[in-house]
Amino acid sequence: MRRTLWAALAVASLILLPAGASAQAVAGFGGFTALPQARERGDPTLDYKALYVVQDGAKMKATGVNLGLDRAAKLANMLAADGVPAERRHIAVVVLHDATEAVLSDAAYSARHMGEKNPDAPVVAALIAGGVSVRICGQAMAAKGVKPEELAPGVQLDISALMTSANLQLRGYVLWLN
Repeated sequence: MRRTLWAALAVASLILLPAGASAQAVAGFGGFTALPQARERGDPTLDYKALYVVQDGAKMKATGVNLGLDRAAKLANMLAADGVPAERRHIAVVVLHDATEAVLSDAAYSARHMGEKNPDAPVVAALIAGGVSVRICGQAMAAKGVKPEELAPGVQLDISALMTSANLQLRGYVLWLN
């Protein structure tokens, strides 16, 4: 019975995912419910450009991960599951205000929080590994007293979220606010 169930799940995953689709672009985060009957889906022939402005420090209850960061992971994973190739997934996240500490290295976060590890470090690393551009607003960083060397590896420092938002929207990115 157990083997039959696993075999059925394996076959279903092959049927439901388009050829070349990757189940997760951002491993371990951005989970979603597959709905094969859904009409509006990722289109492998389109170029997707999305900018997430993550300014809220709200955490998901189940994981403790920043909600806005997980939403960016969810979009990347839905597109990958629908067969949208990595070269057509252009997703950027700019972090500011109450979410600023989400992109601190574990060492920097630990120094500010009595030895605690940064709960968002794994999702930030997974986003970057999955091809998502993770950025920080330099003005928010300065206001929070964060130094560039305190950022997690791979996080891009931008002059401001205003400039990032303006530039990327002029380049065709759709703006998503957290």
